[in-house]
Amino acid sequence: MDGATGITFNDKGQLLLVKRRDIPMWVLPGGGIESQETPQEAVVRESFEESGFTVKIIRKVAEYHYEKQKKVNYFFECRIIGGSPTIGPESKEVACFDLDNLPTPHHPMMQLWLSDLNLRRNTTIKRELKPVSPKDIFKAFHRYPVVIFRYLLVKIGRINT
Repeated sequence: MDGATGITFNDKGQLLLVKRRDIPMWVLPGGGIESQETPQEAVVRESFEESGFTVKIIRKVAEYHYEKQKKVNYFFECRIIGGSPTIGPESKEVACFDLDNLPTPHHPMMQLWLSDLNLRRNTTIKRELKPVSPKDIFKAFHRYPVVIFRYLLVKIGRINT
């Protein structure tokens, strides 16, 4: 399933992040694109469902294609235009952070996404991403063992999300 993600800022220039309920990691709001839904509609819906905020799309930043999969994740720069922080079934915390003070653990791809955003290209960036390697998983486990352990349990169906 393709996905849509918002790189969303408040009026102070802080980045909106949600802490996942299943895997205690800070991530950008986003998720799967439902049938008959555009990526733009999906990012607005997912942002509201996961954070409680209504967002306005500023521009499409990137399309990330996943190697050996027929999956695309669309990234949009967004602005908060309404709502208030609200936790839900997928998120256990919602907050905005200064870019130079992001919480940990956060998604390992966060710096790539923010770097692509900051390129300020007039066209959409299109990248093919490689799957996470065993070496990457080992490094992450060493740094954040609880997060990686919960991630593995979710993947094998041992805990509910």
